[in-house]
Amino acid sequence: MERYTSTQYQAKKPNANGIIEYSEGENNVWRDLYQAQIGLVNRHMAKKFVEGLAIIDLPKQRIPQCGEVSERLQKITGWQVVPVPALIAYDRFFSMLANKQFPAASFIRTQEDFWYVKEPDIFHEIFGHGPLLTLPQITQFSQKLGELALSVDSSFHVWLARIYWFTVEFGMIRQGDDIVPLGSGLASSPSELLHAVESKDVLLRPFELIEVLRTPYRIDIKQPIYYVLEDLDQLQSITDSDIISAIKYAQSLGLKTAHPELKKAS
Repeated sequence: MERYTSTQYQAKKPNANGIIEYSEGENNVWRDLYQAQIGLVNRHMAKKFVEGLAIIDLPKQRIPQCGEVSERLQKITGWQVVPVPALIAYDRFFSMLANKQFPAASFIRTQEDFWYVKEPDIFHEIFGHGPLLTLPQITQFSQKLGELALSVDSSFHVWLARIYWFTVEFGMIRQGDDIVPLGSGLASSPSELLHAVESKDVLLRPFELIEVLRTPYRIDIKQPIYYVLEDLDQLQSITDSDIISAIKYAQSLGLKTAHPELKKAS
């Protein structure tokens, strides 16, 4: 759900039948990404993510159409995936979440960006988010954040985005005695997933709402800080809390910039 002011990529538009036509080269990028990532995902990602990936049963050799993914999700959680340009504003993003729609950027990364891409491409959107959209805790959490965003001034949106970023996008979660990756940004990035589980420089912190709200993030680096959920039920505790009051308190405290790699963040 990253937000950008510019992108090198062009959105792919559906034809009259609602089908996005991808080239052989684009389908090959999907195939190669899937092959590069599936072993890492099965080895390192949260069990719930892996189970969701099996349920959604994505094609391995070609880019799936949003319609076929939506058909499966509708039967499970009532959600659908809708193709959008790479750049959408917070208000549209949250409005779609409120209406059980996940916005999927329609392009796929180039070979030059194979291991890490700043923009959310179709592999990130479908392979990264699709399995999470089979989990009712994730979809209910996302919908409630979207509904909350629509009910408040847009100045709160960037704060709400941090909650989404450090859970659905780049969240970690306890699994028995281990801490494992959960977020879509980790599942869809071959290099960042390994960074999250292997780097000695990564900071793992328990998910505390005020701390999360005060933590800026950057989209152009591998994340130096990951917040850890105790379990998926904690997501409901977050949305059941008074998030707007928490944001106002976090605003009074100011953003944290203790980590040197976050000093350029906003």
